[in-house]
Amino acid sequence: MAIFHTPGSDYTIHTDVYDGPLDLLLNLISKAELDITRLSLAKVTDQYLAHLEQIQQTSAVEVSEFLVIAAKLIQIKSEALLPRPPVREESEEDPAESLARQLRIYKEVKSVAKWFQSREERGLRSYIRLAPPPVIQEDLDLKGVTVDDLVELLKSLYRFEEEAAPLTSVVAIPKVTIKNKIRDLILNLRKQDRLSYRHMLPKHYDRIEAIVLFLAVLELIKQQYATAFQKGLFTDIDLSATEKTFHDEEITLAFDD
Repeated sequence: MAIFHTPGSDYTIHTDVYDGPLDLLLNLISKAELDITRLSLAKVTDQYLAHLEQIQQTSAVEVSEFLVIAAKLIQIKSEALLPRPPVREESEEDPAESLARQLRIYKEVKSVAKWFQSREERGLRSYIRLAPPPVIQEDLDLKGVTVDDLVELLKSLYRFEEEAAPLTSVVAIPKVTIKNKIRDLILNLRKQDRLSYRHMLPKHYDRIEAIVLFLAVLELIKQQYATAFQKGLFTDIDLSATEKTFHDEEITLAFDD
């Protein structure tokens, strides 16, 4: 919960996202288990005015928004008590419909804001690319290349035989998984505090092991269980532990759901 101080005064707003007149009104309607309608706005008017009486010592500038909403609520309740609805001009908007629409929009915005806040607290962030994209040389230099060279290259491609398993064999599920690799990295970081990326790969590793390690390291960095440092281009990467590394909580992966 954040606390915002208004400059030049001791007035504070206690909020998860925002705490103001719309928040108060939405809270009163929610506690009464009412839908946002003209009738619900009229029913909670007295409770809203009671709240205003509790903040009389606060300056009028700071509660001006509360007073504007209060005036609208009094008008809405007064019209609800009339035997017949008032006649409005064609261009005049119904204050009840206007305030109800404003509350519905505010409720949706507040819900989305809390969803973003929960993702931020869980470390589920996205990072923009700050470095410019690499410039790729599109011109292909074929100087010194003859037709015979191209023919020989084509023959070598046709002669290439991939080491594929026969169709009669059973393909086994890889024993290494991202979650297990993350668990191993966290345990090693708790013991050593710093790991070398090159030394994390086994001596005779295959492509699957390299991909799983890379994805596991990215997930650790994304969820702030580790930080990475590289001295220069194509040099080794050092993986360091953070305070979060030593927590006993189980890391949650986005693809576990």
